[in-house]
Amino acid sequence: MTRAALEHVLRAAAALTNESDFIVIGSQSILGQFPDAPPELLVSDEVDIYPRDRPELADLIDGAIGELSFFHDEFGYYAQGVGPTTATLPVGWETRLVSVTNANTRGAVGHCLEIHDLLAAKYVARREKDRRFCGDAARRGLADHAVLLERIDALALDDERKRIVLGDVQTDFA
Repeated sequence: MTRAALEHVLRAAAALTNESDFIVIGSQSILGQFPDAPPELLVSDEVDIYPRDRPELADLIDGAIGELSFFHDEFGYYAQGVGPTTATLPVGWETRLVSVTNANTRGAVGHCLEIHDLLAAKYVARREKDRRFCGDAARRGLADHAVLLERIDALALDDERKRIVLGDVQTDFA
């Protein structure tokens, strides 16, 4: 995925939904803060997205420009319609969003997760691809260890789950 592809998805989602503000929560939200992110962090061909004020329209996005759609076949990337509860995020994440808007988005705004919030969500999800993403981001020095620990502390997790997540963070930042 590239920043231009993210901008295209935003433009297409806006045209489809008549909405202009979107939340981007998946791995490709890294393109908000790091438009030229390292290639190993850009392997996903999906943009996890929902309209900020009308998240119920995520199904429309998923059906029209989602996986296996004409859009996906034509461009090689797609939008995954998600919702506000898809990711477990630290308290205050909404205040740290990084906006993507320019001529290529035609007025649409993609509010992307800040890197520490993104990594916190990925550490909680703990799928193999998420662990790889977090490790690569740590090795590339894209996140501050102390800030990430603060964000992990701001997650609504039980003690055992938090212990596991903190162990993964320690491993990646060792």
